[in-house]
Amino acid sequence: MRRREFIGWLGTAAAAWPTTTRAQQAGMPTVGVLMAGTENSGENQPRIRAFQQGLAELGWKDGQNIRVIYRWSNGKRELIDEYVSELVALKPDVILANSTPVISAFKDRTSSIPVVFALSMDPVGLGHVKSLSHPGANFTGFTFVDPGLVGKWMQLLTDVAPGLAQAALLYNPQTVPAYIRFVQQIRAAHGSSPIQLKDMPVGNVAEMETAIKALATTPGTGLMIGPDPFNQIHLRRIAQLAMQARLPTISVYRPFVEEGGLMMYGPDTADIFRRAATYVNRVLKGEKPADLPVQQPNKFEFLINLKTARALDLIVPPTLQAAADEVIE
Repeated sequence: MRRREFIGWLGTAAAAWPTTTRAQQAGMPTVGVLMAGTENSGENQPRIRAFQQGLAELGWKDGQNIRVIYRWSNGKRELIDEYVSELVALKPDVILANSTPVISAFKDRTSSIPVVFALSMDPVGLGHVKSLSHPGANFTGFTFVDPGLVGKWMQLLTDVAPGLAQAALLYNPQTVPAYIRFVQQIRAAHGSSPIQLKDMPVGNVAEMETAIKALATTPGTGLMIGPDPFNQIHLRRIAQLAMQARLPTISVYRPFVEEGGLMMYGPDTADIFRRAATYVNRVLKGEKPADLPVQQPNKFEFLINLKTARALDLIVPPTLQAAADEVIE
């Protein structure tokens, strides 16, 4: 079983730089970074550290030969729009955009500043790039969750809850409007699955609490927590509600399992941010995003919380435990 070391925050290295000339000293490249979640979350600390290490390995030292400006939207649509406008106005040499709603906001605001995205859902279908192999224009980067991964979630849920008949996908359409299309793609890809997909859109925490409690009234139901800035900042509450409702759950977020959720399966997001640093480096050295193919995840993580499984009277097969990267006892 693998244990990931969670390393402390780097303090001022990731602090937001003032939006004045300090961010654009003559001769020093500037990178703008807009993250979808919160600054101190267990999910984002490893991501930023991986990005910073990736830059350092390529010779870029923040404050010495490069300026990196960080902004955090805290899962709020209004902050995404505010910080997108702010970073575009600064005219950095390249932007790192995290999550689909952040990418969409930058797509609406700039056609000239190079944008490297990290953790995008369906960049072709949403018009962020022309194709994965030939992005075109000023956007390229790294994808995240696709319909095939959701199919894997359904299978894992049935492995631990064999009587499962449906699985609900929790999301907030206000933060990620792309989910409407994403759900359609999942249904098209898994229409013959014995597990029925139920989409569960919520607009706020109160709606989320009501929806999860209502979901529990239908026997044979599981819950899936997909990528969404709203979900990311409410993982602890979702895990609590799922436990109270006795729902088997799976998420794309590692901290969800650490907060008491049943399972996590998804891309190693820290690795994606490390790889994103290589694209930022290539853009800074003169390459165009249009010539850099969009890349997909190539490292995945699988975590199981056995304590939660026992509390829900679920049996996790030994083969599934053996396949996990980490098992929380």
